[in-house]
Amino acid sequence: MRKAIVNAALSVSAVISILGAGTAAASTPLRTGVDATFAPHAMVKLDGGLQGFNIDLGNALAKQLGREIQIEGTEFSGLIPGLNAKKYDFVLAPVTANAERAKSVLFTEGYLNTDFIFVQKKTAADIKSLEELKGKTIAVNKGSAYEQWVRENADKYGFKFDVYGSNADAVQAVQSGRADANLAGNTVSMWAAKQNPTLKTTYTIETGLVWALAFRVDDKTGRDQMGNALKCLKLDGTVSKLAQKWFGFTPQPGSAAVTVAAGQGIEGLDGYDATPAPAQCK
Repeated sequence: MRKAIVNAALSVSAVISILGAGTAAASTPLRTGVDATFAPHAMVKLDGGLQGFNIDLGNALAKQLGREIQIEGTEFSGLIPGLNAKKYDFVLAPVTANAERAKSVLFTEGYLNTDFIFVQKKTAADIKSLEELKGKTIAVNKGSAYEQWVRENADKYGFKFDVYGSNADAVQAVQSGRADANLAGNTVSMWAAKQNPTLKTTYTIETGLVWALAFRVDDKTGRDQMGNALKCLKLDGTVSKLAQKWFGFTPQPGSAAVTVAAGQGIEGLDGYDATPAPAQCK
């Protein structure tokens, strides 16, 4: 009898220890990073700090999880290495989810659709097809899906490309005449053209791709917890409202901003878990 009481006491102690560890984890701020030049997803405020769609999204996700969040601004090319070095818990910056990246990171479901759009000077002739890229120089952000695209297609379409540490620098290359066009995501490109009257958006490459949050491949628990929070923010309209606030459009039915996946991750990519995962919201 005494042995049974001792074992029971040890079991209770173990439960308390586990609960305490869970409470400690919940009280630890989430650490993440963004490219702070990738407006309007993330940009520096005049009075300090960061603002943008992904900043608001990160704060809303943290609130849904009952956590604080620390968001660092850095170059995009340093985000995934920082994630894998455990500097960050996840990458909040828009990461284009594709098969190659899914081999090295674990994605949540997508939260926005992303096509690629060229930005040019208003005085330049519009790019109307990929064949018209021949002889041109395209500026892209280092480490981005746009860099991957130009590397894969430069020889095919006969263009050159330059890689910059930030998308803002790539846009500046177009403005200064060092590049004929900048290639970036639809939301960022439209924002750049809207903010600068000397620029315009032209040809769109329809990708069928989405932006998602990236986790380390060994952090399925973290991915699934964040994935659940993201589902909740879609269901309560938060993601759609943020798209209206920062991009000026209302996401359509069937788009990533409003569609809740049945499982966790992105179907068809490594790391997808088809196990039904209905949203558990506050």
